[in-house]
Amino acid sequence: MTKRAYNFNAGPAALPLEVLRQAQEEFVDYKGAGMSIMEMSHRSKAFEGVNDNTERLVRELLGVPDGYSVMLLQGGASTQFAMVPMNLLADGKTAAYVNSGSWAKKAIKEAKLIGETRVVASSEDARFTRMPDLAAVELPDNAAYLHLTSNETIEGTQLASFPNTGAVPLIADMSSDIMSRPLDIPSFGMIYAGAQKNLGPSGVTLVIVRDDLLEASRPGVPTMLRYDTHAKSKSLYNTPPSFAVYMVGLVLEWIRDKGGLEGIDRLNREKTGLIYSAIDGSGGFYRGVAESGSRSLMNVTFRLTSEELEKKFIQESEQAGFVGLKGHRDVGGLRASTYNAVPLESCQALAEFMAEFQRQNG
Repeated sequence: MTKRAYNFNAGPAALPLEVLRQAQEEFVDYKGAGMSIMEMSHRSKAFEGVNDNTERLVRELLGVPDGYSVMLLQGGASTQFAMVPMNLLADGKTAAYVNSGSWAKKAIKEAKLIGETRVVASSEDARFTRMPDLAAVELPDNAAYLHLTSNETIEGTQLASFPNTGAVPLIADMSSDIMSRPLDIPSFGMIYAGAQKNLGPSGVTLVIVRDDLLEASRPGVPTMLRYDTHAKSKSLYNTPPSFAVYMVGLVLEWIRDKGGLEGIDRLNREKTGLIYSAIDGSGGFYRGVAESGSRSLMNVTFRLTSEELEKKFIQESEQAGFVGLKGHRDVGGLRASTYNAVPLESCQALAEFMAEFQRQNG
């Protein structure tokens, strides 16, 4: 095999090499079935076992207690932006949202199409360089839920902790930092996350919902867009993205073998620490975009002194085997996405490249 790239793509993103090799070995013949996992019926015992094992690993790693349903759905987190209010925003209620950046704004836009929506905290005045202060957020008396985005991939900001919302369900889009650190699941009413950053390939979305919220779903929602439809059928109401579900299961086993979420959290902090140290120790040659208290452990965003120098950085980094360091088209700059499967060695190589680039261009 040729040398693998230093993959810092924001999503679809790096997958563990061990997982890719296992999938390669089982690709043509899954555990003696005489066929690939992609060829077999989703009603077969073999695939039901894959599906059940993936759900079990989600519950094990996150500590999901009884009283919550775990679903593996299609449509990405962008479909969840609409499904959440369609199911949970009852008449006479108000959906409360935290506006923390590009992805939060998309969720807010969809909620406004469904019903009464109010932004209760925002960092737009700071150009989303920090997360909003949620310590004393005030919710409407008739709040149906509070929705937040735990990590903004474009701006490179992340919530370090989550607010106590009392009786109001807390709903979190965790697409870019799910399974990267321990969570207190009982403090959430619902969590959802696209798989293509920390969980596996694109095509499947993890949804964890408290059962009492399922029971209170609004009537009149189309069958395929109802959470209770998929919860009752264990995510097998229609043909699932079977290969993506299988891959998520392999990635979850890899996380478990790395020491679970505590072990992954330690590794992620070490990885991003290398890059943030290169930024902070550059004497201003590199400038971090996010404020220090809101820095993401998943997406490191930074700038150079000019766009011309940034273009040179991207060109030379690509020649050196780095992929995905160009910032999002909406904001420009540079971004290194250091999701779970990005090896420590890739982050070490990037920090060394940054130091050498500064030496030659500073």
